[in-house]
Amino acid sequence: MRPDAVIVALAALAGLLLGSFANVVIWRVPRGKSVVSPPSACPRCGARIRWWQNVPVVSFLALRGRCAPCRAPISWRYPLVELGTAALFALTAWWRGAELDLPAFLALAFAAVVLTAIDIEHRRLPNAIVLPAIPVVGVLLALTGEWGDLLRAAIAAAALFAFYLAIALIAPRGMGMGDVKLAALVGLALGWIGWDALVVGAFAAFVFGSIGGLVVMARGGSRKSAIPFGPWMLLGMAVGLVAGPAVSAWYLGMLGF
Repeated sequence: MRPDAVIVALAALAGLLLGSFANVVIWRVPRGKSVVSPPSACPRCGARIRWWQNVPVVSFLALRGRCAPCRAPISWRYPLVELGTAALFALTAWWRGAELDLPAFLALAFAAVVLTAIDIEHRRLPNAIVLPAIPVVGVLLALTGEWGDLLRAAIAAAALFAFYLAIALIAPRGMGMGDVKLAALVGLALGWIGWDALVVGAFAAFVFGSIGGLVVMARGGSRKSAIPFGPWMLLGMAVGLVAGPAVSAWYLGMLGF
């Protein structure tokens, strides 16, 4: 197996295992509970989940989606989060390869999965996840020794934070402080790749958010029923990271530059 294929496979395996922990974070953090204790248990009967009942995806299929003692149904969210985390880790590894910044972007991918799930369900971006994610990603980027890139990333984080803060102060109903704090994390990642990634990623978030809002309203929903903005920010970030330089070059070419 080629080295890059090995990296992708190992990242997918790590994502599958961490996806199980992501489910714990998604369930406990919004409820103000510790993610390390007590051990996982069925919310209906309280039976402790054994190790063989906690194998990602496999246990869900073996148990046929039900708690072993009380037969209460287990949400499909659990295997979907595990598989989604594995897929996102694999894609991230395929994108970055053996670059020294891969651990930083894997940490970012984990945070993105958790924050997306929580924001959709609870309409919150908990400080307990967003705030630690910023220094964790920053330190992992710093370990690469690319100080020029790190400085640009820090400036981009501050700039996007300030931009979202201004929007929140002008139109507090349309932008929450959780989005403002997340902007610093998004800006840090985009700025690491480059200014073009920052511009494309920031713009894409508003494009996706507008399209999502229009789709919801076209189906008879209201602004309150629309998906919160955090997931659109993270989706825009993904576009900026992967395609930002290419989109920027295409756009400038269209303008004749």
